[in-house]
Amino acid sequence: MRYLLLFIVSFSLITISSCRKDFSTTPSFGKLEFSKDTVFLDTVFTNIGSATYNLKVYNRSSKDISIPSIQLENGMMSNYRLNVDGIAGKEFNEINILANDSMYVFVETTIDFSTITDPLYTDKILFDNGINQQDVDLVTLVQDANFIFPGRDPLTMEIDKLTIDGEPTSIQGRFLEDSELVFSNTKPTVIYGYAAVPSDKTLIVEAGAKIHFHDNSGLIIDDNASLKVNGTMSEKVFFEGDRLENSFSNVPGQWGVILIRPGSVDNTIQHAVIKNGLVGLLVGNALGSDKNTKLTLENTEIYNHGAYGIWARDSEITGYNLVMGNAGFASLAATIGGEYNFTHSTFANYWNRGIRQLPAVLVNNYQDNEEESGQVTRVINDLIAANFTNCIFDGNSNIEFVLDKVEGSVFDYSVSNSMLRFNDVNGAFANNIELDFTNPNYQNNILNGFLHFRNPQKNDFLIGQDSDAINKAISTLFSMDILGVDRSISPDIGAYQHVIFE
Repeated sequence: MRYLLLFIVSFSLITISSCRKDFSTTPSFGKLEFSKDTVFLDTVFTNIGSATYNLKVYNRSSKDISIPSIQLENGMMSNYRLNVDGIAGKEFNEINILANDSMYVFVETTIDFSTITDPLYTDKILFDNGINQQDVDLVTLVQDANFIFPGRDPLTMEIDKLTIDGEPTSIQGRFLEDSELVFSNTKPTVIYGYAAVPSDKTLIVEAGAKIHFHDNSGLIIDDNASLKVNGTMSEKVFFEGDRLENSFSNVPGQWGVILIRPGSVDNTIQHAVIKNGLVGLLVGNALGSDKNTKLTLENTEIYNHGAYGIWARDSEITGYNLVMGNAGFASLAATIGGEYNFTHSTFANYWNRGIRQLPAVLVNNYQDNEEESGQVTRVINDLIAANFTNCIFDGNSNIEFVLDKVEGSVFDYSVSNSMLRFNDVNGAFANNIELDFTNPNYQNNILNGFLHFRNPQKNDFLIGQDSDAINKAISTLFSMDILGVDRSISPDIGAYQHVIFE
């Protein structure tokens, strides 16, 4: 019983001391310290809420203090919102901070571009008043944008869904109107849901245009429709997510996919950067199709996708000066046959966000489909060509290039003057003729050479002065590298001519 009484008394003392709220304070005396003197809220689109940013406020003195007032300089008309000590608002009174303690102030904003005169929107958080007043600046850049989003049923408020090939789907989105078939560089384009290009129409993306996709959003190029991305060396086109904060600049999976459907025609992408989606480009039909799907890629970077950079299915793709970087599954998966020709391209997968099961580049001629009954059926299709010239296949796995052939169809391929990472330490491919690098389909290649990338973890695959790729390529029609450097004499393997690193 004595021990029980001792426990109760001790617990009561601890509870009383820890819950004390009525401490004695002195007024703030203008000596607060802050974790930063300016809170930069990055860039936001008009009428789209920002992320939440924090400011830490320190009381370095030996006295408990009370801050008489914390408020925004623009008062209730400010476009910023605060949360102080767990309370949301724009003005706060008598905020206490214990001696040698601190507190957080959280800041958010939503700004209508049409209501401001300067896209660089600013305000201040004012702490105290009079001679003791201190302040912290708030800065946000606001961008106007063209928004594309599906409609809603006025009664049920259900978001509209696409009908494709006459069949309803569960895909939220709509087909673009004729007036929307040019994405200009005058304003960013922000897409909610899936924007689809109708049959017999062409979507033109101008040089310098920026296309931003919201979560679970993307672009669909329908049967007999076309995509023309007309970037230039000096004005690249960007496809990425709509979170503009620096912390989201390299986060994969922020949006869905650019889907180029079977039967779409004359698709070309020049000088573009496609980043941070689930699948950068999904080309063709999963079950095979008698309709061709054609795509030409020139001077384009595709990286940092949650699953695939390009997932091609029975498609016809031509690419040169192509950089395919990090992806959760494969940088390039050319599946169910098709026809592929890549020249001076760099495929390098240094994914570090989890275990990656597939190589940087996978090529096969089949797909296994599971029926509702559980039975698996296999679709086999001709691989008309898989030709790689002056290409790099690299990554942070032992094997970064795999040809996976099933008998029963054409399987034509060639790899020449390329560099491949292929360390079959377990002998898993020892009996795979397609991966016997002495067979005639392989010519003048380098296995497991030193590439000397500048910063592969950040998708920077420029090669340096010690690279084994230097002067090992053969001359082709593509005499300029992805940066416009002349490679007509002594070309290097990959998308880049080497530079000398400091």
